[in-house]
This record gives sequence, structure tokens and C-alpha cells, in this order.
Amino acid sequence: MNVADVMTTNVDSCSPESTCKEVAMKMKELDVGAVPICDNEKLVGIVTDRDIVIKGFVNNLSSDSMISELVTENVVKGSKEMSVEEAVRLMSQHQIRRLPIVEDDKLVGIVSLGDLAVNNQSTYEAGQALKNISNPAEPKQSNF
Repeated sequence: MNVADVMTTNVDSCSPESTCKEVAMKMKELDVGAVPICDNEKLVGIVTDRDIVIKGFVNNLSSDSMISELVTENVVKGSKEMSVEEAVRLMSQHQIRRLPIVEDDKLVGIVSLGDLAVNNQSTYEAGQALKNISNPAEPKQSNF
């Protein structure tokens, strides 16, 4: 089974000039935790709700700041032709929950762990990916 069989193809995105608030509102509207950032359909990055909170608001970034200040630019990407197993390996290796799918650098879809989990033929792979992605990090030592 290929990624094209399970990916979401109707993917909304924002531009690098969008504000943090606009991207957060898009996440709320779509009920998603990540939004691809595209410049003329070309994928230039991705922003997660965690990026907005941890990199943005915790560091006093204004909600009117451009999202380009928070975008993760070196995005791990997949292709429609790759197998579901290859996508799971890639997601596990990079500990990511969403894999943008591109053709000629243009965003054509996205695969999430949820997409894999609801597909009967890839449920096991999704479980394995989640297990690998969710390995807990070592807690930081407290000075208390």
C-alpha cells in the first residue's frame, strides 16, 4: 500500500507572511496541531501548536509576529509513491507525527499517525510508529 492511498489530500496551508494568530486560528478552525507553510504552493516549512507556544509565546513573541519566525524549515518529506511502511520508518526515525507529501517541492498531501491508525492495513505500523515516536526523553535534573 502506498502513501497516496492513506494521505489527506485537501491540505490547507499558510504563507510565511501569516501572523502567529492567523496560523493559530487556522489550527483551531481545522482542529489540527500543525499547519504547513507554503510559498506559492512550495512547501517551505511547518508549524505546530507546540512551536507557537514554546518558541513563540513563552519567548514573548507577539501574536502579530510573522509565522516565519517560528517555522521549522528543514521538513522531513515523503512522496506519494513511498510505501506506508517506508513512511512509518521515516516518521519513527525522525520522531514526527505528520509527514508532508510533496511532488516537485509542492505540497500534495500529508500523512498523520491518525491517517495510518484508521486504515485497517496500516494500524500495526501506526502503533509501532507511535511507540517509537513517543519514547520518553530523560527528565532534566532539578536543582531543588
